[in-house]
Amino acid sequence: MSMYREGYNYYKQACEQYELEPLNFAFYLLSLSKEQLDAYNEKAELKRGHDLDN
Repeated sequence: MSMYREGYNYYKQACEQYELEPLNFAFYLLSLSKEQLDAYNEKAELKRGHDLDN
C-alpha cells in the first residue's frame, strides 16, 4: 500500500488547491479503482520529476 502514498499526496494537494476535503488514506485506497490509483501515482511521478528539474 505504501506504493500509493505519493499518489495520495498528489491527490491531497489537488484537493487543497480546490478547497476540497480529501479522503483519508484508507478510504482513498478503498474508493478509487486501480486505474485511478495508478493515474495519481503517474501524476505524482511526473510532478516529482518536474520539481527535480527546477
